[in-house]
Amino acid sequence: MSHTLVKDWMTSDPIMVTSNEKLPDAYWRMINNKIRRLLVVDDDVLVGIVTLEDLRRAEPSITFGLDMVRISDVLSNLPVRQIMSKNPKTIVPNAPLIDAARLMLENKISALPVLDMDKPVGIITESDIFRAMVEREQEETKL
Repeated sequence: MSHTLVKDWMTSDPIMVTSNEKLPDAYWRMINNKIRRLLVVDDDVLVGIVTLEDLRRAEPSITFGLDMVRISDVLSNLPVRQIMSKNPKTIVPNAPLIDAARLMLENKISALPVLDMDKPVGIITESDIFRAMVEREQEETKL
């Protein structure tokens, strides 16, 4: 594989939200940008990550026993910090891609925020690693 570092496969300048962002806003940000994860950043510091699955799972547990009007009200005002994964595992841009894959496997997670000097600069996902594997296989079959 010609590029084997996280920085060669990550998505740079990831879409981010603050921990105060309301769930519907975060949901529509994901849908409109065709992504499944958002980094949660307050004052340039990564504080969490929220996934589309987190948003979907939150609804039943948070609204159990409420009527439809109240459910809508609760969900529309709930901040991301209530459901985000706090202190997510991270990786640096110059880390080998295999380290990112191992970290994801060991922790059963599908993405890693990429930090450079503690500032979020990207995100690497399972899909990015799959793309790298496919490219590597294509390069090897050309030889």
